[in-house]
Amino acid sequence: MDGTSNDKSDQSFDVIIYTDGACVGNPGPGGWACILEHPKTGVRRKLSGGARQTTNNRMELQAVIEGVRALKKPCRVKVVTDSQYVSVGMTEWVHNWIKYNWRRGKKANSQPVKNVEFWQELVELCKPHEVTFQYVRGHSGHPENEECDRMAVAESLRFR
Repeated sequence: MDGTSNDKSDQSFDVIIYTDGACVGNPGPGGWACILEHPKTGVRRKLSGGARQTTNNRMELQAVIEGVRALKKPCRVKVVTDSQYVSVGMTEWVHNWIKYNWRRGKKANSQPVKNVEFWQELVELCKPHEVTFQYVRGHSGHPENEECDRMAVAESLRFR
């Protein structure tokens, strides 16, 4: 969780996880997808799934959760996401959320963090790894992001 910097070459990462989430209606049927890539060999693994009733933000988080969960050993990971909610959440917001016991401020009447169970699971899954988050603009021609989008949309339609 060391920032959104993309100054490291892809070869310095053990795994790159491309992710996307989709929802038909928000809330509504949703899908998530991720592609895990080993940059040194080019080997890829694709994962996807969904839920009958969910939100887009939950599916964006689920895509990252499932990608990180699939890692077999501690490694250097770059997560590439088109979700600012995920990238900013994991690089900026999460530190204060943890400090304030999963609330959005330090005051006693501060609102609880939305989707807290997803954020907590993602934080725990990332602990054994060195994880960097990189934001990419959605629908901008990034090949893996576009592929994850197609997969996530297909899953959301399957749960319709």
